[in-house]
Amino acid sequence: MSRRLINLNADLARLLNEGYELEFRDGLLLVHSVPYVTPERTLALGTVVSELTLRSPDIVDKPGSHQVHFIGQHPCFSDGRVLAPIQHSTAQFKLAPGVVAQHHFSNKPRRGYYEDYYEKITTYVRVISDQARVLDAKADARTWKLVRFDDGQSVFHYEDTASGRAGVGALAARLAPLKVAIVGLGGTGSYVLDMISRTHVAQIHLFDGDALRQHNAFRSPGAISGETLDRHLLKVEWLAEHYGAMRKGIEARPVMIDETNAAELTQFDHVFLCVDKGSVRGIVVDALAGSATPLIDVGMGMGLTPDGERLWGTCRVTTSTQATRAEAAATIPRGDRDDELYRSNIQVIELNAINAALAVIRWKRLCGYYCDDVSEVESTFVVGLNQMGNKGGQS
Repeated sequence: MSRRLINLNADLARLLNEGYELEFRDGLLLVHSVPYVTPERTLALGTVVSELTLRSPDIVDKPGSHQVHFIGQHPCFSDGRVLAPIQHSTAQFKLAPGVVAQHHFSNKPRRGYYEDYYEKITTYVRVISDQARVLDAKADARTWKLVRFDDGQSVFHYEDTASGRAGVGALAARLAPLKVAIVGLGGTGSYVLDMISRTHVAQIHLFDGDALRQHNAFRSPGAISGETLDRHLLKVEWLAEHYGAMRKGIEARPVMIDETNAAELTQFDHVFLCVDKGSVRGIVVDALAGSATPLIDVGMGMGLTPDGERLWGTCRVTTSTQATRAEAAATIPRGDRDDELYRSNIQVIELNAINAALAVIRWKRLCGYYCDDVSEVESTFVVGLNQMGNKGGQS
């Protein structure tokens, strides 16, 4: 599969994003798994093969022919009669190495040509598959089969069709050159990874020296099996392995950040700080003070109401850039509070997820992915009030 053909041609991208099973080979466009009716009135899957007229090596022109080839038996009407309206000729058509079609179809539009390959392919698929749907209403050429690219250009092991379908591929590409660090992979940090891993960033480095324990299974996205816990992995080892199934560029760094290694964080384009120790926050803030690396620090506060019957909670996101170092440093808590309820591993994953989402949204605003009319230094979500407040910036 050629990524450049998909990225540079809207008609081909539309076919892919709508779930059609495409293949490009030797100047041909193959559309697999097209349902059709056989002469025996059974359902089968065939392949529509079209020429691919190129204006340049990566840009397609209007289809050079209104005809296609077909691999499979000759499609029929639902009653088993040959689908004569598109019938042209039958033979062994050796179109390319490994591509041999049995039939040649012609379905010329009234204007005499197809505007693009989306119109051409969907027209033929509709004519062929409409008869299949008479026998089975679920017959559909849109298989949504996993699309794999082999050009080495993507961080993903399969195609990000979500960005293409939403029309935000160019925005997604803005994040592609970035090298991001996440310090602390507990409740909130693991959710930050879950969200960042879906972006096109080149590298995600995970800093945490803790072991993966049973309580982590209740504070992380997804499900961790008992067998995984029995492997006695470190958190970053498990997370790199788990999210590595989806993408490349995730590196486990099984160390705690302290005075001896904090300076390494200056090599990253952005740093997410997701720790519950104020002393570590102070070390990281000081290490990045003279650098150009933006820091996004997250924090949660939890406690019981005076009657002991309910919880109160806050989620904080503080953004430190070259322009806001002093203001951010003054608001980032540095003191350790060992008695705080949150540090007892209380299960509040919904707040971890909210805290992470706020941090990632702030990061995407900083990167120009989302609009940013405030550029606040700190934002705080208060659970009891269901309100968010901003400090600094243009708030």
